[in-house]
Amino acid sequence: MARGGFPGGGFGGGGMGNMNNLMKQAQKMQKDMEKTQQELENKTIEVSVGGGAINIVATGKKEIKEITIKPEVVDPDDVEMLQDLILSAVNEALRKADELANSEMGKITGGLGMPGLF
Repeated sequence: MARGGFPGGGFGGGGMGNMNNLMKQAQKMQKDMEKTQQELENKTIEVSVGGGAINIVATGKKEIKEITIKPEVVDPDDVEMLQDLILSAVNEALRKADELANSEMGKITGGLGMPGLF
């Protein structure tokens, strides 16, 4: 009768090899994710609203880098419209940055459904 009661001689068989492979895969995925996060800092998204009245440039890490406002949009009698345009443009830029990050990270995780990692 085999010691330990496990077929194949106990834990020393194929089980440890599989565990090592899983650890290597996890380490590779972590390195790939770190690299992708660094790359996202260099990727930019451009958004334009109001027929080009407001342009926003953001990074894939959701950092606003530039806001351009056409002078003809600045109406002291209608500041509320300008605020709405800026708000709309910033929200759209952040939404697109999220899409970019999810797309890039999805390539690494293979759709494992790991929300909150980035």
